Amino acid sequence: MDTQGIAYFLFGLTLVVLFAVIIVHYYSKKHHKKVEEAKFTMFDDED
Repeated sequence: MDTQGIAYFLFGLTLVVLFAVIIVHYYSKKHHKKVEEAKFTMFDDED
C-alpha cells in the first residue's frame, strides 16, 4: 500500500468508528432514560 491508500483506509476507519460511537451513545440506557424523563415531566403538576 502506498501513502494515499493508507490515508484513505484510516479516514474510512475513522468514519466507521465515529458512526459506531454515535449509535452506541444514542441507544444507551442512560440517554434513553434522559429522553423519557423529559416526556413524563410535562405531565407533572407544579402545584
